[in-house]
Formats: sequence, C-alpha cells, structure tokens
Amino acid sequence: MKVIAEYGNEDIAKVYVARMREEDTDSPEEHLVEFVESVQPPLPRDKKWVLIVSSMFGCPIKCKMCDAGGGFSGRLSADEILAQIDHMVRRRFPDGRIPIPKFKIQFARMGEPTLNHSVLDAMMRLPEVYDAPGLNVSLSTVAPSTPVAESFFERLVAVKDRCYAGGRFQLQFSIHTTDQVKRDELIPVKKWSMEKIAEYSKDFARPEKGDKKVTLNFAPAVGYPIDPEVIRRHFEPSRFLIKLTPLNPTVRSAEESLASAIDPRDLGSSEELVSAFRREGFEVILSIGELEENRIGSNCGQYIQRALKSGTRPTSGYDLERYSLNSNTG
Repeated sequence: MKVIAEYGNEDIAKVYVARMREEDTDSPEEHLVEFVESVQPPLPRDKKWVLIVSSMFGCPIKCKMCDAGGGFSGRLSADEILAQIDHMVRRRFPDGRIPIPKFKIQFARMGEPTLNHSVLDAMMRLPEVYDAPGLNVSLSTVAPSTPVAESFFERLVAVKDRCYAGGRFQLQFSIHTTDQVKRDELIPVKKWSMEKIAEYSKDFARPEKGDKKVTLNFAPAVGYPIDPEVIRRHFEPSRFLIKLTPLNPTVRSAEESLASAIDPRDLGSSEELVSAFRREGFEVILSIGELEENRIGSNCGQYIQRALKSGTRPTSGYDLERYSLNSNTG
C-alpha cells in the first residue's frame, strides 16, 4: 500500500488516499482506496479515536446519496483492509499499544462490507494485531439479499461472539425511509425487508449477554418519509436504537437534487422526528458532527476521488484545496 494523498485537520479528521496494488491496469484509479481517522469533540483523541476503512474498490450498490458508489473494481483482501488500519495506528502508536478507552473501527468508507468475507477475516485478526483494550468495531450495511451477503451474516454472529463480546460490536442497518418504493430509489439493490432485519437481529443482539442494541440509521431527505409507527411495528425498542444524521453534502446528492431534512446548524429541525421516535419507546441518537468534516470530505457518503473528478462540488463540502496536505507522501 502506498499513501498518495492526505486531506484534513489533525484536530478533527483526516482522509488518506492510497494505492493498494501496483500492477498494470487500464485505469490508474482502479485500485485507489480512502480511509479516515477522526475524533469527536469535545472528547479528545486519548478518550475516543475512530478509524473508518474501506472494504472494496468502489461499491456496486450505488446508493443515491453516496459518492463511493459506482466504479466497482473488486474486493480488498484482509491484508489490504488491515493495512489501512495499520497506517493510521503506527503513525501514532508505533508499538501497536493503543491505550484509548474507546478505540473504534468502522467498516463504512468504501464498499458494502457484507459482500466481502475478507472483512470477517480482518475482524478476527484485529485483536491479535494490537494491544487495544478499548477496541470496538462497527459494521454498517444496507443488508443486500445475495448469497454472499447471506453467508456473511451467518458468520458474523460467531465473529461477534468470539472476538467482540460484551458490547464491543455495533451493527447498523441503513434504512433511511419507511416508504418501500422510496427506499428502493435510495438503495437500488435487492435487500432485506424490515421484517427480515428484525428477525436476524433477534439472534444477533442479545441484551442478556451484554450486546449493544442494533442501530437503525436514517439520513432523512426531503420527500422520503419516515414514520416511527411503522418502525415500531417491526422493531422492538429493547433491541434497536434509532440514529438520525443529516444528509451529508455529496456530489451524488446534489446531482439527484436530494435535500437534507435535518439542518445541522439548527437542532430544532430534527425535534419533531426525534420526539416521535421517543414516543414509540426508542432510544434516539442525533448524530451531528463537526461541519468542518464536510469540508474535509471525511463524513459518511463522501468520497474525495469523485469530488476531484466532478466539475462541480457541493457548496458546503469538499474544500479540498484548503485541506490538501500532501500530493505524494511516498
């Protein structure tokens, strides 16, 4: 792996762009990946540190709001996934000892992780590679309905129980809207129904064993309804929590004329939806990070390579000239 560019702010987030393979190819961008490290103010890095890694070259799902979709050219190996993590770890902790109470690794930058079994292999190896008592992992998925994903989900329970018991694993399903037709517009792939997600999660999240609740993620967009009563009919608040996050500024969302229903500058814009979910008994996390992350390009759905190729950029995202630290790190 060769890191060829970095963007960001040491005190907020950094995005790394790396070439994973050097073999000849017709497309010089085919084997580029991006990975991210971030902190979550007001918590300092020595309290919580989050790494976000890629599992694919591009992504075959092509979600309507995500810049990483399209241009799919293969899956990363477990070694290539771990190389991203190792680059970020070793520059701060050369001996591999990470004395951070919450050291979180998210499989959520490029690629649908359930379509790559190497993600499971990387997860199993992580506790052996680093001395990290605070290690937690998070996997975000749209729950594609394919044989590869089905077998991934079957293996995932055992990996969680073996390596991340006691609430050190966070499983997140991206739902976004309760209108099935609209959901298919946003996530244009055959995927699990809400009924199947609920059924699978009964065996996955076992509160009596200390497992975390499964997260149902929504990035509310104008014109894509979210009905908490529908969610309550399918999901038990004792096993699921709700995460609401603004629709981040991406090239794709601008091209598709998607507008966020949550204004990150106005917490009142989410108050009605948060209250409606709470009335149904759900724990709700309103996840609004630093706005500077949008300008860095480190937030969910953002992908710097698409922004660089695009003739236009969202006005509140990808201020790459300001954040370019290095064009060739060697």
